[in-house]
Amino acid sequence: MAARHETTVLVVDDDESHRTILQALIKGWGYKLEGVDDGSRAVELAKEKPFDLILMDVRMAVMGGIEALKEIKSYNPSIPIIIMTAYSNVESAVEAIKAGAYDYLTKPLDFDMLRLTMERALEHVSLKAENQELKERLVSSFDPGNIVGRSEAIRRLMDMVAMIAPSEATVLINGESGTGKELIAKSIHFNSSRKNGPLVTVNCAALSETLLESELFGHEKGAFTGADKRREGRFMHANKGTIFLDEIGEISPAMQVKLLRAIQSREIQRVGNDQTIQVDVRIVAATNRDLKAEVEAGNFRQDLYYRLNVMAVVVPPLRDRREDIPLLAMHFLYKFADTNRKVVKGFTPQAMDMLLKYDWPGNIRELENAVERAVVLMPGDYVTERELPLSIDQSFESHDNATSKIVQSEDILPLNAVEREAILAALEITKGNKTEAAKKLGITRKTLLAKLQR
Repeated sequence: MAARHETTVLVVDDDESHRTILQALIKGWGYKLEGVDDGSRAVELAKEKPFDLILMDVRMAVMGGIEALKEIKSYNPSIPIIIMTAYSNVESAVEAIKAGAYDYLTKPLDFDMLRLTMERALEHVSLKAENQELKERLVSSFDPGNIVGRSEAIRRLMDMVAMIAPSEATVLINGESGTGKELIAKSIHFNSSRKNGPLVTVNCAALSETLLESELFGHEKGAFTGADKRREGRFMHANKGTIFLDEIGEISPAMQVKLLRAIQSREIQRVGNDQTIQVDVRIVAATNRDLKAEVEAGNFRQDLYYRLNVMAVVVPPLRDRREDIPLLAMHFLYKFADTNRKVVKGFTPQAMDMLLKYDWPGNIRELENAVERAVVLMPGDYVTERELPLSIDQSFESHDNATSKIVQSEDILPLNAVEREAILAALEITKGNKTEAAKKLGITRKTLLAKLQR
């Protein structure tokens, strides 16, 4: 992990002389400092700049410390805030602790106690972050692919993987492009009885029909132009292990027949040879297509679909697990900071807010690319909104403008009417395709059908 810069502290106190003394004292302890005279300004600054700790008085003219504490915590719950209060106002301090303050100190301050409390608060946050990082990197013991996340969707997915992995069942992994289907395939393999055998990956969409057949099953010398020697296929390479067939929905009808035979009999034939060869492989396939819909449309064989879909795993899109975005963003930030030999500290609140509100059509892969770009461009310690791709910035502005119009309008539609308009708009955009409309609305097809029925 890249090294971190010095800690920045915000001092909030309307007593100018007291604030000046505190700033001089804390600066002498080696911290970077900013000071303001009211809670309202503290709230503004906390949204603009990433502070490591806030030291805040209770009683101030425009906005008191308790109100400011609550607003800052609603925006950034992880920042430690130490409240300063007079002896006669301990009730407010108790209220502050309940609202999320790390601790409170009574005036006149004991400066040794202040320094110790600040150090403990910063150490607590650091240990909590390190502990959380370890937990996210090890969502469960089934995490060899470094699957980062703590959302309920990811926990359910990993519970499913934990049950499936020890079996010999064929697995079909469904999910949009960029969601991490290959990581799930690795997790299944490395937690199975075949973990000491090979894991062989084939991208079915990257090869033509002729090349794919040769790639999967091998070929004899002279089987076709350019076949100057016999070649073993990927099924043979995966013997005693697992073969991962990525983008399985892209293979041609002719290849579907040959693959079905290989799955049913666990036998293959090299191109140019009629002799069958027994193979011992477990098959894990993945697709970003709705294979059931492809079967209904006549584009995919029903018998092959059922052979592949013995155990189905669905990888959720990033928009359905937004609570994982900060974890993933920080994971990629440190990864690319190390690669590019940069010292980083994190994201500004504004930049993280933009990441959280973006829908990520390219999922984790798009987030990874966005963070890599930001690390290359960032001039300081923090990624700001200026380093994020234009698509994220435009989406954020559109989101804020839409919210502003709703808030400013006096004629607010009932919620069910807004939902109805959204559904009709999605159906119009997708030309009546309910599966695609459901994806755009962020709901399941079953939920959409139920809403249409109502």
